Amino acid sequence: MLPASNRLVRSDDFRRAVRSGRRAARRAVVLHVLFEAGHTGPPRVGFVVNKAVGNAVQRNRVHRRLRAVMAARIPELPAGSLTVVRALPSSAAASYDELVADVDEAFRRLSKS
Repeated sequence: MLPASNRLVRSDDFRRAVRSGRRAARRAVVLHVLFEAGHTGPPRVGFVVNKAVGNAVQRNRVHRRLRAVMAARIPELPAGSLTVVRALPSSAAASYDELVADVDEAFRRLSKS
């Protein structure tokens, strides 16, 4: 579970991260990350798992897995950053290890550019 201080909950913040942030896509996820200079607050993470992923049971499973993946990566994120993790339909069939690999590779791509 993500601590409350690390949750992205306001729709304005989601919108800002998706529209203004940098994006990296992998097979199962798309990461949108907005690095805001001068912000010293904790990094915040939000998730988008829509109906294209599957039924409610599949969406909830994907959401729980992605939440666990990101909770382990909170210390590595820059202070004040906003991250939106969008699950793609293929995430429903992906294992936990595949989700971890996709998220790590997406972060690697974002850190290079």
